[in-house]
Amino acid sequence: MRIGLFTDALPERPLEGVLDWLAVELPAVRDVEIGTGGYAPAAHCDRERLLADDGLRRDWLVSIESRDFRLAALNVSGNPLEQPEHDRALRETIALAGLLGVERVVCMSGGRPELSGGAWFPGVEDDVERYWTERVLPYWRELAASGVLLCFELEPGAAAFNVSTVERLLELGPGLAVNLDPSHFFWQSIDPLAAIRRLAGRIGFAHAKDTVVDPERLAVDGRLDRTAWRYATAGHGRGADWWRDFGEELRRAGYDGVVSVEYEDPQVPAEASVAEAAQVLTQALAEEVVR
Repeated sequence: MRIGLFTDALPERPLEGVLDWLAVELPAVRDVEIGTGGYAPAAHCDRERLLADDGLRRDWLVSIESRDFRLAALNVSGNPLEQPEHDRALRETIALAGLLGVERVVCMSGGRPELSGGAWFPGVEDDVERYWTERVLPYWRELAASGVLLCFELEPGAAAFNVSTVERLLELGPGLAVNLDPSHFFWQSIDPLAAIRRLAGRIGFAHAKDTVVDPERLAVDGRLDRTAWRYATAGHGRGADWWRDFGEELRRAGYDGVVSVEYEDPQVPAEASVAEAAQVLTQALAEEVVR
């Protein structure tokens, strides 16, 4: 199992600068995941120019591989069902992945607010089912045959946000998989390790991001309140022992690829957060291999 970085963590640096920094500061990180649009700022990938210019595409890939890094995935997480620009970004990213020889695209299933799973008003369940039938399933049935493995990040607000909802999409074909990001499960009170066991064989990528819960806010406002928790640096909510178990469960479930560090910690500067997460994963995955 390898450690990677979602390079959107350092958008102010050019891609070459990110890679050079990694080579010096975090030599254990040799894989990168690069944003191409959607919610990703795409600071390191000009999707439209790369699609249009074979020479530029070749030079861009060489700039990564010549530094002894591997392009593990493209990330176009967004809401392609409701935002036309995100739909275009997803389809163009799939095309770009095919041209670059990249096997995996990280994305989200898209949706509307009532798909967050917390609503209970009469009629909401019927509306959700209608949306699935008329919009969600037809859209992803078409893209399931894209030739690239589309890996869903599971987060409330999207149609697929937990195990049962993503299983409904995975039935559409082998071209759909899961990007296993435990941070989204922690705040929903889902056990990520149990989720991994249930999703064995359908995990196509993995993120390393933690969640910290504020117990005082949780006690009065519950987990559905966004202020009761925050995303955090891997290791801040759970230590190396938990991340070792995470690696073990992924391997047992048939996944032996990249665990990509994702930065979304409002309390730790990006470089420090990435370095700390990589160190935790290096320790955890090394212990996992020994065991």
